[in-house]
Amino acid sequence: VLGLIAAGYLGFWFAMLAATATYTSPGEVMEVLLSREIRYATLLSLVTCTVSALLSAAVAVPVGYLMSRRRFPGHALVDAALDIPIVLPPMVVGICLLIFFQTRAGGLIEQVIPLTYTVGGVIVAQFVIAAAFAIRTMRNVFDHLSPRPEQVALTLGATPSQAFRHVTLPAARSGIFAAASVAWARSLGEFGPILVFAGATRMKTEVLPTSVWLAWSVGELEQGVAVSLLMIAISMIVLVAVKMTGERV
Repeated sequence: VLGLIAAGYLGFWFAMLAATATYTSPGEVMEVLLSREIRYATLLSLVTCTVSALLSAAVAVPVGYLMSRRRFPGHALVDAALDIPIVLPPMVVGICLLIFFQTRAGGLIEQVIPLTYTVGGVIVAQFVIAAAFAIRTMRNVFDHLSPRPEQVALTLGATPSQAFRHVTLPAARSGIFAAASVAWARSLGEFGPILVFAGATRMKTEVLPTSVWLAWSVGELEQGVAVSLLMIAISMIVLVAVKMTGERV
């Protein structure tokens, strides 16, 4: 019975992917993907996803370590708060970003680095959600790493920061890669916050998810399917890379 349930679920997914793949011809797919607008959206997606993944990893490592190794008053509350971006509707995240950058504090940031309806806004919209997934991944990584080697390093005269840098961090390398990969994949599929906060302007803030939305909104179904197939292919590559690290995410 369990096997039938698993087979039915996977079969449904494979049927959807197969239907999408056969909706249009390979020639039409290549024609769409080689168009100027889609090449720009693809390049922008690759760049912004990489930047947001690096930022997410930079935040996830210390925060994940803190939540895994330390107990402090309000630990459970902080742990729950870190998951807020995961459970919030994406559109709500975009609205919150847009409203925040209209406040005095947000306006000061905008004076230094313009973000609303810019490429920087795309990165921020991706980061605020991707970082939550990266933090959750890194906490799981540190939970599964024994603190014993770190404690031994402390008894041998290492400072806490030295023990972290030279013992714990190298042991967590594959986990850091997995966290960055998860953040990258999540950034690639982000749509709601980007649409609200950064917009979907052709040749400016258009990324692959907004390309699909723009294509379907004007009835260009073949273009939407072609971009969707590209995103599926990229997502599968990232998934395989994460699985090869052996980390559970």
